[in-house]
Amino acid sequence: MPTYTPPLRDMQFVLHELLNVEAELKQLPPFAEVDADTINAVLEEGGKFTAGVVFPLNQIGDKEGCTFDAPSKAVTTPTGFKAAYQQYCEGGWGALAADPEYGGQGLPIVVNNAFYEMLYSANQAWSMYPGLTMGAWECLHAHASAELKAKFLPKMIEGVWTGTMCLTEPHCGTDLGILRTKAEPQADGSYSITGNKIFISAGEHDMSDNIIHLVLARLPDAPAGTKGISLFLVPKFKVNADGSIGERNTIHCGGIEHKMGIHGNATCQMVLDGAEGYLVGEANRGLNAMFVMMNGARLGVGMMGLGITEIAYQNSLTYAKERLQSRSLTGPKAPDKAADPIIVHPDVRRMLLTQKAYAEGARAFGYWIAIELDKAQNHPDEATRKASQDTVALLTPIVKAFMTDNSFECANLGMQIYGGHGFIAEWGMEQYVRDTRINQIYEGTNTIQSLDLLGRKVLADQGAKLKQFGKLVAEFIEREGIDPKMDEFITPLADIGDKVQKLTMEVGFKAMQNPDEAGAAAVDYLRVVGHLVYAYFWARMAKLALQKQGSGDRFYESKLHTARFYFQRLLPETAALIRRARSGSANLMAMPEDLF
Repeated sequence: MPTYTPPLRDMQFVLHELLNVEAELKQLPPFAEVDADTINAVLEEGGKFTAGVVFPLNQIGDKEGCTFDAPSKAVTTPTGFKAAYQQYCEGGWGALAADPEYGGQGLPIVVNNAFYEMLYSANQAWSMYPGLTMGAWECLHAHASAELKAKFLPKMIEGVWTGTMCLTEPHCGTDLGILRTKAEPQADGSYSITGNKIFISAGEHDMSDNIIHLVLARLPDAPAGTKGISLFLVPKFKVNADGSIGERNTIHCGGIEHKMGIHGNATCQMVLDGAEGYLVGEANRGLNAMFVMMNGARLGVGMMGLGITEIAYQNSLTYAKERLQSRSLTGPKAPDKAADPIIVHPDVRRMLLTQKAYAEGARAFGYWIAIELDKAQNHPDEATRKASQDTVALLTPIVKAFMTDNSFECANLGMQIYGGHGFIAEWGMEQYVRDTRINQIYEGTNTIQSLDLLGRKVLADQGAKLKQFGKLVAEFIEREGIDPKMDEFITPLADIGDKVQKLTMEVGFKAMQNPDEAGAAAVDYLRVVGHLVYAYFWARMAKLALQKQGSGDRFYESKLHTARFYFQRLLPETAALIRRARSGSANLMAMPEDLF
């Protein structure tokens, strides 16, 4: 049976020592009074809830899955899911980072982000129900009318109403420009919406009193393509003028998908048959409004990747210390036992350190991005807000793709460490492999994230946003490069920074001549830039570990060992990635289709 312990020590290291979050928040008026003690208290209680209430349901949810009753069109979640969600609502966890005007607690995104890391480690399938709700109310908060916000946000923030986003249709996934769902204006100002949506996570369930769907659809006179998409709020139950629940709306679940993983989350086919809905934001600009939720979801999926990476590492480590198999190549390390624990073997250590390095690198990066998002929304200085917005825009594809690619690798490494037992359900590791696999597909596949990074975020502005991040890295290199103890970290960091700059220029020039060159290089390019980001944060963490390694706290000794492993074993992957990215599109596109 797997276990989970919230990694509070490393979370606190990242928040308070690496990122100095209290000082950062003091610059933001809404959070100026939020101190380290408050943050620690919230996360300690959050750790108790995630480990004690949500985690024990993870294997139950995987085994039972959700049940669809065709006559009633109702979905029942696994045993314990609904009761745990009630505890979540009673604890106020859904209100953590929400606007106090609508019943929220008004804490910063970075605190909510850290709490959700623990939720995703504990039970990704369960956590998607409240996670999607959070994204939905953020979208409504940003774009809905005052009337809609007053009517729907308080219940969603309280958690008694949940939320979804309904984008995908049977004939279109990422290419939303060809969606067919239609919205007809009604005399009372509402809209009659008809269409079919698929792959709608948490689209129907028994955990809340109402479900608020955010639906993309076309108005009758809408232009073709993505410029003709509008966003609508469509409740499962209509809501009366006094806020009470009214009659059933004509949106229902037509069935649930039978999936590889995340069995505890209902992935629904949703049918809208003249369902009553309300326009959110401006007509024909729905995709812009939905991007608030989509980008939030991309950051959230990256944190799902971190969550699975962390729990895969924790359980792999426990198993490696307990499992006896063979003797160390340098002689017995446990002579009193029949064999040595497998942690003595170099390749097992390689796999464990890969998991550890990717988990701790993702935590530093993910929390930092959350602070940048807090600054983008709340900093009093407009230039600072703009700079943070640009940073978040640039790096969101890396959060989503790099962190989830690493997560799948780390879950597979966990299965390998367990050997044959990893393939057996009762140990739990094979579930993590299945559950985390969807994260590379969700919210735009990782290839699409790569195209977004290279095409929209780098080449479209001639690398301006990338140069802004590069300046941050360069300033750190200049500041720390004079310390001989930092040379083993600064030299490779400077090297990868220089190589990213050259690769960007080369790919950009080739793409001007042939757009397929960008498509051919994009996936490798994103991974190279991802390593630049991780190298920057690992160098910063190494600096702190060097400063405190004499303190007697072995946490810093562990951090320094992991930093060295990252720079010596993982960062060198970029040499092959760069060579592949530079090889061009001909080796992919030259072969005629009939020769495949």
